[in-house]
Amino acid sequence: MERLVLIGVMCSGKSTVGRLAAERLDWDFVDFDDAIEHDHNQRIADIFRDHGESHFRGLEAKMTAKMAGSRDVVLAPGGGWVTQPALVDQLRPGGLIVWLRVQAEAALERHLRQATVERPLLATDDPLGVVHSVLSERRPLYEVADAVIETDSLTPDEVAAEIVRLMRQHDS
Repeated sequence: MERLVLIGVMCSGKSTVGRLAAERLDWDFVDFDDAIEHDHNQRIADIFRDHGESHFRGLEAKMTAKMAGSRDVVLAPGGGWVTQPALVDQLRPGGLIVWLRVQAEAALERHLRQATVERPLLATDDPLGVVHSVLSERRPLYEVADAVIETDSLTPDEVAAEIVRLMRQHDS
């Protein structure tokens, strides 16, 4: 495997686990949202507000094209990245796609603990309802993953260890 791609709904642990897995594999780590914010000198919430979701999805597409030839890297695209199946297809060759599956309640609890992270989709009176809805809509898209890890009852270190095991299993 040349690269690892972590997919999942917001707050599933892609960024936290991705950093840990990259460290264990001695690979680079790229969080798409962080890279987009850095490249455009604007927070994701501001990009959504100022330019709209379709503009942001275009930035994700550019980031995906940039990463398509990458090797020895763990990639953590945003939760909605899978809504563009062509992007998944670009990273699938030579890559292992792992769905970090989390229940809506656990995702919202994690979001509430990350008070400094802005999530435009959760700026509503019913954030739990939004997470349930997003999970329901995207479930078929996340199911394109090569492997699934249930993250609700695992620590980030345990999830990272399972990812490394999966990588080694797929390499043998």
